[in-house]
Amino acid sequence: MYLIDKPYISDFLIDTIKENNFHVVATKEAKELVAEASLNWISEEEAIETIKSNPSQRIYSNSENVLSWIDNHFEESELSKQINTLKDKAKFREQIKAIFPEFKFQKIKLENIQNITTEELSFPFVIKPSIGFLSVGVYIIKNENDWIKAKEKITPQNIKSIFPKNVLDTSHFIIEDFIQGEEYAIDYYHNDKGEVVILNILHHVFSTGTDTSDRVYSTSKAIINQHRAELEQFLSTIGGALNLKNFPAHAEVRIDKNGKITPIEINPLRFGGWCTTGDLSGITIGLNSYKYYFENTCPNWDDLYQGKENKIFSIIVLDNNSGIKPANIAKFDYKALANDFETPILIRALDINKYPLFGFVFVETDKKNKEELYDILSSDLRKYIIVKE
Repeated sequence: MYLIDKPYISDFLIDTIKENNFHVVATKEAKELVAEASLNWISEEEAIETIKSNPSQRIYSNSENVLSWIDNHFEESELSKQINTLKDKAKFREQIKAIFPEFKFQKIKLENIQNITTEELSFPFVIKPSIGFLSVGVYIIKNENDWIKAKEKITPQNIKSIFPKNVLDTSHFIIEDFIQGEEYAIDYYHNDKGEVVILNILHHVFSTGTDTSDRVYSTSKAIINQHRAELEQFLSTIGGALNLKNFPAHAEVRIDKNGKITPIEINPLRFGGWCTTGDLSGITIGLNSYKYYFENTCPNWDDLYQGKENKIFSIIVLDNNSGIKPANIAKFDYKALANDFETPILIRALDINKYPLFGFVFVETDKKNKEELYDILSSDLRKYIIVKE
């Protein structure tokens, strides 16, 4: 059963739903977003009754906007409690505190942030919205100077959101230990026994030690093979603590030089946001994550990567780090951007005046040509921006 909502659904996901005759709940928002009468629409009443009579019903959401629909109709259910625990980073840390007893964190109201003194803090640390999305309001604080600069930015006047409160709520922040290591994003699901089935592992690359952007995510057979077994076991432990079954998720973790895995967050009922990571694997290697989840199947990685063992598949997130205000931008040159990549696969353009992004790019890169990924990682994108006269 699919719960569809704004801001975005891809043609790939719509085609997957249509070709497999998956149920889609006919909410007002879903109907506005998808003008496709031939989909297998079911009424909200039927969906509610189905979930109540079968709590193990498989559900997938393309957007965290729909989580409020579940909360409204199933407020006291285990599913709703699981979603709320995962979505609220402070609740999540409390839930897994026994697994990570040394990890320090605290929740704080936005209006109280200015009153925190450096004597109360332990550097380095990360501060971010307790309920967050798209790295909005996330800061890595390594010293007192970083903290002074961050406090200037984390104010009610500066922190605004186009997303619903259940997706991004800046009324409360969490201050937590800075996690060392390389960052990875994982698409996976818990099957009917609670076991973890990994569908993708992407290396989230940063330009500097204080970078918190979402610019480049890359996956390959080598990345999958290096980390899959340990991540399956790790995510199973966390899933067991929350009793997750028939449950898709998108996790972000860090792995240090000794192989220790520490969770950053786990996003419920979806893979990567804006139909990114789930679509990437389907378009590039034929692994349709949405089907794998609903059909309860496991990938055969050797078959999927046959002939593509030396390829890197990446998502480029075109966040506006140019310093140019959207109101002053005439257009973005997507053609020039595509020409800077060896094998651009797909460009998804977005309206920078409506969303905080120019869009997304899916690219294929030979492992000998990683330089193009590092170039876009550190780019301010100004070479592609045409300013109004």
